[in-house]
Amino acid sequence: MKVYEGAILTVDAHDTVAQYLVEDEGKILFVGDSLPARFANAPVEHLGTRALCPAFVDTHQHFASFATFNAGLNVMNARSNQEIIGMVRDFAVVSRAQILVAFGASPYSVAEGRLLSRQELDLACPQLPVFMVKYDGHACVVNTVLLERLQEKVPGLAGLRGYHPDSGEMNQEAFFAVSDYITNSLSIPKLIGNMQRAMDYLASRGIGMVHTVSGVGFAGNLDISLEKWVGASAQSGFQMRVFPQPMDVSVAVSRRLPRIGGCFESALDGCFGSRDAAMREPYCGAESDCEQPAGGPANGYPANGQAAGDCGVLYYDDAKVAQFCKDAHDAGLQIEMHAIGDAAFDQAVRCLKAAVDQNPRADCRHGIIHACLPTPESLAICAEYGVHFPMQTSFIDWPQEPDSYLTALLGPERASRLNPLRDIWDAGVVISAGSDAPCTDPDPILWMQRACNHSTPGQSLTIQEALRMCTYNGAWVSFDEDQRGSLEEGKVADMVLLSENPYEVPVSELGRLKVQGLILGGKPYSGQRQGFLSAVLKGMVSRAKI
Repeated sequence: MKVYEGAILTVDAHDTVAQYLVEDEGKILFVGDSLPARFANAPVEHLGTRALCPAFVDTHQHFASFATFNAGLNVMNARSNQEIIGMVRDFAVVSRAQILVAFGASPYSVAEGRLLSRQELDLACPQLPVFMVKYDGHACVVNTVLLERLQEKVPGLAGLRGYHPDSGEMNQEAFFAVSDYITNSLSIPKLIGNMQRAMDYLASRGIGMVHTVSGVGFAGNLDISLEKWVGASAQSGFQMRVFPQPMDVSVAVSRRLPRIGGCFESALDGCFGSRDAAMREPYCGAESDCEQPAGGPANGYPANGQAAGDCGVLYYDDAKVAQFCKDAHDAGLQIEMHAIGDAAFDQAVRCLKAAVDQNPRADCRHGIIHACLPTPESLAICAEYGVHFPMQTSFIDWPQEPDSYLTALLGPERASRLNPLRDIWDAGVVISAGSDAPCTDPDPILWMQRACNHSTPGQSLTIQEALRMCTYNGAWVSFDEDQRGSLEEGKVADMVLLSENPYEVPVSELGRLKVQGLILGGKPYSGQRQGFLSAVLKGMVSRAKI
């Protein structure tokens, strides 16, 4: 038994700030302003200027990819392609990997104002394959060694949309094919070890639960099973909830997973960084280079129902998306789909609404991932039907995709409507916080700071709302709110120690907050320690919620 005394940010229905919290055997026994006599002899931790809040929840992450890239080379902070070349050259010297994996290249945050090329990667590393993933996770650049291997090993690659061998850039279907090849080349023990180190990294940021979208090209969707097993066997109370990304409902049902959806096969459009997010009105400037594949549908991604060009790309027509939603909804699954552009958002809403109308079911909690540009009419439908948004407030003032680029791409008026947090919150739609890692660093302090300091006037959240977005709402998304997400009697003692009380920090200075400890099940988090075989075997027989 232990008593915490100080600022207890409960995130209950009234955002109560209590003075005392009592934990025993992993559960919260008491929360209040005066300590009952029966706890008088329990050890006390005085928080002083610190604060205790619920553990953070990351509601949208590509966990296997994040684990892989977190173990590789991160070039997000580079400010020139020349700097990236030097980083790759140095990494090639110390890495033992057979394929060098790097992440975070952006044409918008480097001095050259362009993505580095295949030839520049050759300068950095001519002898080993290099897979440089763009910051948005929807494109990559490969060097010549890897390009030649892909041309030999990936049938039909040259006929896929987004195949650009001259520059080495691969986007859209070509990127998915390359990504599938890379993930299949990873050894299982190494992947699991990377996953365990990724859990430790997330815990250091105060994240006690992650919702992962899984299914990136492993044979037989092995990565979905691996994430399920590794998550179910996770030590120190770390929680994982798996969303399989394929649009085949049987992939979720056969694994007894209650949810489905994500950003690869179940993505409805692309992204702004690659100019292929599906828009209702054309992009500004030159026509998009999002061409159709010469050979038609390929790699499981059919030709889009909307003409490509300067309105971006809808990957599927309404009939296919509606059938997926109907099948998943009728199977009792919770659905999430990636939609960045307003046309994709409208499509997601139409198809989810049709599925629910045809087979009404209470409290479905279907979701639209990103929801960067919701339309007023579809937003109203989401509020009525309980559709939630796992959003990325890290996208606000994002160095890899700066406001100047978005304004040039969309025009000032549309750019000002991106990520309208205040409008969404006031409409009654639940917003949760996701990192989209590896696209952004999983950092809940940054999530709150950006949410409360929106670049568009009038679209910020209060700090109480932002903390709820990062905690309770995340637990609610996965139907965990009865056990987690707030500090209330009877719930699991999943808590974060913050360096200060965020309710008392000036909004502009929220970024100074530090996570000083994660407590899961009443105990300070301790790193993952089991071997890969033990993790898999335990996970296969575990009955833990996943």
